[in-house]
Amino acid sequence: MRPPRDAGYATVETALAIPSLVLLTLALAGVLAGLAAQIRCVDAARLGARAAARGEPPDAVRAAIARASPDSTVSLTRDGGLVHVVVSAPVAAMSLLKAFSVHAEAVEADEAAVSDAEGVP
Repeated sequence: MRPPRDAGYATVETALAIPSLVLLTLALAGVLAGLAAQIRCVDAARLGARAAARGEPPDAVRAAIARASPDSTVSLTRDGGLVHVVVSAPVAAMSLLKAFSVHAEAVEADEAAVSDAEGVP
């Protein structure tokens, strides 16, 4: 008796489906890692902008940002009574995701400039 013609199809379908599911899972994990890194960058930028606006020294601001978002790069500028902070960080420490980076910006009014403009000592 001859075996049925569809013998082995389930094995082939499973062999094709499993790698696809693994790739989909890895892609979703990468997206979640990217979202978490973006949230850390936004929080770090806001924290740094508030600290700089209060008049904290730039080294202390950079240290606070580094604690909130490790492996990040920081740009801190003051212009026209505003403090502008930009934080950039890689998505994850994994070599595949390190090529992707996220960034966030935050702007706060410099309290010293506001006080001087209002004549408050």
